[in-house]
Amino acid sequence: MDTKDLLLESIKKNLSEYYPDLEIIKKVNKSQYPYVIVRAEKAGVFAGNLTKEEGTKVILKNARRLWYWEGAASLSQMAMEGTKKPSGCKFPCEVEEESILGVCEILQTTETAEKSIKEVPIWKM
Repeated sequence: MDTKDLLLESIKKNLSEYYPDLEIIKKVNKSQYPYVIVRAEKAGVFAGNLTKEEGTKVILKNARRLWYWEGAASLSQMAMEGTKKPSGCKFPCEVEEESILGVCEILQTTETAEKSIKEVPIWKM
């Protein structure tokens, strides 16, 4: 990141912290870090905000592992509609940032799907 990027990131962070409901902040965050579903060859399926993509490696912010789901026939349906059966899903808690290697599929989600995934109760033992 160069100086300009660092300054813009700092301004955005401060505005987000103090004015989280500003429509411009919501739009910038959504367009800069789209909410995606990622499938990795060995690590499984994740959902989160895509911050970086380098070949088959991605970095997600606010990432959740989609360990098991019901209410969607495929990841494509999950990305478009979310889950119809959130109580049947097993999605552990979010982690702040996650690097995922061996990515073979990235699906951009709709706002409906993002909301649905985020509303699935945290699965834990």
